[in-house]
Amino acid sequence: PLTFILTGIPGLPMSSCWIALPLCCLYLLMLLGNCTLLWIIKTDHSLHTPMHYFLSMLAMADLGLSLSTLPTMLAIFWFESTSLCFEACIVQMYFIHSFSAIESGVLVVMAFDRFVAICYPLRYASVLTSSLIMKAGGAIFMRGICVVLPVAILIKKMPFCKSHVLSHSFCLHQDMLRLVCGDIRVNSLYGLTAVILTKGLDSLMILLSYMMIIRAILNIVSQEARAKAFGTCISHLCTVLIFYIPLIGLSIVHRFGKHLPPLTHTLLADAYLLVPPVLNPLVYSWKTKQIRRRILILLCRRR
Repeated sequence: PLTFILTGIPGLPMSSCWIALPLCCLYLLMLLGNCTLLWIIKTDHSLHTPMHYFLSMLAMADLGLSLSTLPTMLAIFWFESTSLCFEACIVQMYFIHSFSAIESGVLVVMAFDRFVAICYPLRYASVLTSSLIMKAGGAIFMRGICVVLPVAILIKKMPFCKSHVLSHSFCLHQDMLRLVCGDIRVNSLYGLTAVILTKGLDSLMILLSYMMIIRAILNIVSQEARAKAFGTCISHLCTVLIFYIPLIGLSIVHRFGKHLPPLTHTLLADAYLLVPPVLNPLVYSWKTKQIRRRILILLCRRR
């Protein structure tokens, strides 16, 4: 059976506890942060608002994205198990790209939430109804599943007769496509189309939303009101930058950085998949007063 060989961090021993322990701490921090965020939003009725419902969707997407990479990352750095069968690699690749597309879609609806809250505050409750939120969540989930599914189907039919050594500790479409020895034009074209339909379109929608938000903020006369309105967007802006900067860097490196050292590819891929799920709960816990207060209450009770 076809088996792929996963790669750890180039230049460092895979069995080193200096890598395995921080990696485990990172995953534990991700699980603790996102699960705590979901629990607080579920139990605190004052947080049952559209913005916090979208934040729950973001936390679930982060959990799915991190748990997709968890088995192979821990297998490599704890047990030095680098082999992965072809079918398991395709399943992991599918879930990674699906949850990435879902997270990108959630960032779009969060931008729309901020746009309505700032540009049409009096119509906020009537526009962002529970029905609309459920439909938006369902559409984002279905888009992530359906757009990425042909990618997995197409690559499953490809012949692999070159080296089976992948560049990362998990399976990515671009990395697997590099090892195909047949015609990859259809795969490459559809992969590019899928990226444009998800992250490309999403980034344009977010940019358009913030252009209208900035225009609305500039029309506010009071400096204090301007600062308060912009302050409600800081958490979302940080989340967008945390997600898109590593993604853009990884895409550029995969397309044009073949001459760069392997460590560059590895670090960018790890940052793209591990950094957003860890930092997003911290950003929203720091900037959202209700969540920060609830966390402080929980900590005081434990003491």
